[in-house]
This record gives sequence, structure tokens and C-alpha cells, in this order.
Amino acid sequence: MEELIPITINIGDRNYRIRVEPRNEETVRKTVKFIHEKVQEFKGLYAGKDMQDYVAMALIWFATQNAQQVQGQLLSQELIDGFERLDQLITKGLAAAEGRP
Repeated sequence: MEELIPITINIGDRNYRIRVEPRNEETVRKTVKFIHEKVQEFKGLYAGKDMQDYVAMALIWFATQNAQQVQGQLLSQELIDGFERLDQLITKGLAAAEGRP
């Protein structure tokens, strides 16, 4: 296991000191940047809210996007599995038509 490194991130005008694996640091920083951009976007759309509201909106948006992506991946896997079963049936049907077992 890699040694964890400390980094400081800022979300919603608050600093958080966290520890991450070095190989994940860039991903964490890009994610935090993306969250910051979403918070700023919501601040522009819904003026007069509290910072916690903007962070919550960004979190809900991010979680929804992730859930949709997971559902899409599951659907893709179901389609792949279906095509594989269909291919097997066609192969068996062609073999039977040619008199092969």
C-alpha cells in the first residue's frame, strides 16, 4: 500500500486537510476543481442562497450524474450479454442447419 500524502482542498470556502494516495492526488484535485465550478455555477443561478446550499446543490448534481452513468454502464452490459446470447443461439442454429452437433 502506498504512503498517504496530505493535501489541502477547498470546497465551499472551507479548507479540508485530507490524505490521499499519491496516484490519486491529481484526480482528487480535478474533482475538487469541478465541484468548485459547479458551486460557482449554482451561485450565479440562485443568488442569495447560503454557501452550504450551493455545495448541497453541486453534490446532488454530481451524485445524479454518477448514478446515470452507472445505470448506463449496467444497461450497456445487459445489451452486451444479450448480444452474446443471441450470437450463441444463431451459431447453434446454423450448426444444426448444417448438420453439425
